[in-house]
Amino acid sequence: MAFKTLFTFFIISSIFLFAQEEVDIAILGRADNIPKESFNGADDKYFEGYIQALVDMHYYEYKVVVIVKDGNVWLANMPKNILLANSIVAFIKDVPGVKRVVEIDGVPPEEIVKREEYVNRPKVKGVWFPQTTSLFQPMLANPRQVIYSIGPRFGDRVAGRKAVEISLGDDFPFFRWLDVFKWHGDLQIGLESGIWSVFNMDPKPNIGGGTALFNTDYYVGIPIVYAVNKWAWRLRVYHISSHLGDEFMVNHPGFKRLNPSFEAVDFYFSYQALDYLRFYGGPGVVAHSDPSFPMKNLYFEYGGEAKFFGKKIYYHKLYGTFFAGVYFRNWQLNNFNMDGTYILGYEWSKLQGVGRKIRIFGEYHHGFSPDGQFMKERTSYWSIRLAYGF
Repeated sequence: MAFKTLFTFFIISSIFLFAQEEVDIAILGRADNIPKESFNGADDKYFEGYIQALVDMHYYEYKVVVIVKDGNVWLANMPKNILLANSIVAFIKDVPGVKRVVEIDGVPPEEIVKREEYVNRPKVKGVWFPQTTSLFQPMLANPRQVIYSIGPRFGDRVAGRKAVEISLGDDFPFFRWLDVFKWHGDLQIGLESGIWSVFNMDPKPNIGGGTALFNTDYYVGIPIVYAVNKWAWRLRVYHISSHLGDEFMVNHPGFKRLNPSFEAVDFYFSYQALDYLRFYGGPGVVAHSDPSFPMKNLYFEYGGEAKFFGKKIYYHKLYGTFFAGVYFRNWQLNNFNMDGTYILGYEWSKLQGVGRKIRIFGEYHHGFSPDGQFMKERTSYWSIRLAYGF
């Protein structure tokens, strides 16, 4: 069943990707805020200085060199990361007056003297608290993705037929090293933290009256990410502790509370196969769990996502795109049985592919409950969620 679902997702994604070849996909950039009249009559020297300053403002650590002649822009000393280089090219293409953008290897001989001092300036080894980009993009359909979200959940026989799920979480990168190892990638270490809570809106029995907090999971993790070209790898050490809601305990006197707290380490990859198609996954090991809720060690998680029909929203200066994603989990805790989550939605951002985004999407989960000590219980549910994050 899982392979059939995954195959269906790939076919649908391919259809969307082929459909995009017939659509003029517009990419929103910072330059949309620049009046075109600003460059009327500007000579190459002025234009070159402006674009160089623009690149330095947002990508100063990579020492990109800008050369302009007759409205044509050459970019030298580009970063080795293909995705990052493409974002710089798209960024420059959006500047009014730019006819074309070409990447070159090194600096042309006639420009060496002119650019020698600039190119050989002290190299930045890294960046403190990088915030614009995420080296390991979120896995959108992961029910335990660290993100801000809220939405109703329907049909869950474990948490309640009418429930509301809330998540509060973020990624706090500390430091990003540049041009690391022989592959010239970026290496980053940071901190993740978050909570996931579920409220039963129609509890039965309902001794206390009103809404009942069903369960809350608390999470903290240390991700170490290495990204180069279209690949990213994440090594993560994390802890999750779980707590039943007070109202749930009141409504279920005598219910035996277990403590499914555990520490684990996992190693995931992310591969941007095409501009609008990405795959990811990897293994994990539960290193320790509470004796009241012993957990078997191994698990595997994997999935993918596609984005399609992207469009500029000029009036509001936003970029919008549809997206679809799948996420599968096979935990030894549940005898490696399939647990799947499927989403379809729309997202808005200031820039395509960069910065934080607002998403609204429908979600279907079929497999096991993601909530605390109920993670061995089979369930299925639908939800509609509003989310904010990378």
